[in-house]
Amino acid sequence: MRKLQIRSLRYIEFAGVVAFLIVSSLTIFMVVPNGATSVSGVFWQDWKQTEFGPLGPADVDALIKVRQAGLWEIPVGQQAQDRAASDDVKDVGALLAADHIKLDETVRDVAEQLDVVLPSLPNPQQQVWMDELSGLSGEEFDRVFVNRLRAAHGSVYEALAEVRAGTRNELVRSFIQSGLLVVMRHITHLESTGLVEYERLPEPLPPERRPA
Repeated sequence: MRKLQIRSLRYIEFAGVVAFLIVSSLTIFMVVPNGATSVSGVFWQDWKQTEFGPLGPADVDALIKVRQAGLWEIPVGQQAQDRAASDDVKDVGALLAADHIKLDETVRDVAEQLDVVLPSLPNPQQQVWMDELSGLSGEEFDRVFVNRLRAAHGSVYEALAEVRAGTRNELVRSFIQSGLLVVMRHITHLESTGLVEYERLPEPLPPERRPA
């Protein structure tokens, strides 16, 4: 009888170990949207299901970036009408401001449908650029305006392109698609002024540093 009890206990212990290993394996290799993995699965807490598909942190960040881009590019684009020396820069400023007014309306509508809270102020770096430009005029304004905006658009384009490539949310995918076209158009117009200092832009990552 005692031997039977010992065997039963050993069987229970063995079954418990097997169950633990199975659960651990499933937890360790659990994959959440956008390829993120977590031993504890905590990344799931940052995702929510919507009628347009899963909405993740990168999706929300993309909407925030578009909103904040408008919050500083609209006023400085309008400011260019009075402070810029070059007619080309004035025209580009007017174009950027007009595009971002429309884009801002769209991103707020998208955010409302997805229950995302958007900021009401530019980020700290954008506020620094706004303060910088408010103290400039003439050719110096033109140079700083074009280069600050060109660098900012390059950064936003990279972030939005990554979200467009991997988002699981249909509404975000559609919005980012149109947003990328606007950003690229702005880059092209800024470069058409002939004032972009390309050597100051971040260099593209070499192939060996890019993910396979």
